Amino acid sequence: MGFFDTLGKKASEAYGATAKKTGELAREAKLKMKINENKSNINDLYKEIGKKVYEKHVREENIDIKSELEEECSKIDILSSEIETCLASILELKNKKQCIKCFAEIAADAAFCPKCGEKQPEVEVKEAEIVENEEKQNEENIEEKNGEESE
Repeated sequence: MGFFDTLGKKASEAYGATAKKTGELAREAKLKMKINENKSNINDLYKEIGKKVYEKHVREENIDIKSELEEECSKIDILSSEIETCLASILELKNKKQCIKCFAEIAADAAFCPKCGEKQPEVEVKEAEIVENEEKQNEENIEEKNGEESE
């Protein structure tokens, strides 16, 4: 009976590890799809900007970048930010980080980059209790504001 118990336990452990890894791979694939979608949207925005600039050139008009292209530029900024967030999430899934100097993918706990030798900043660990206290304080502030507004 001990053999089958051990075998069952090992099978359960293997299944758990496989399920975890599969979940991580699926999450990474979703993040990569989101990155590709955002890159495609950025390229479409670049085309739109180019089209507007060329139309102004053909009509021999001056283009005011601030007023005429601000919306597209803001969208590109937002999409780029989402890409950076997705890339950071992928690195976190792999238990890696990016070197601050050469941007190489390195181990999350590396003090120095193995590629360029740059010293890496230490990761700050925030305690859960502090976060909970901040959340409670935010909830209390919201409740106070709601109470004042209803008066």
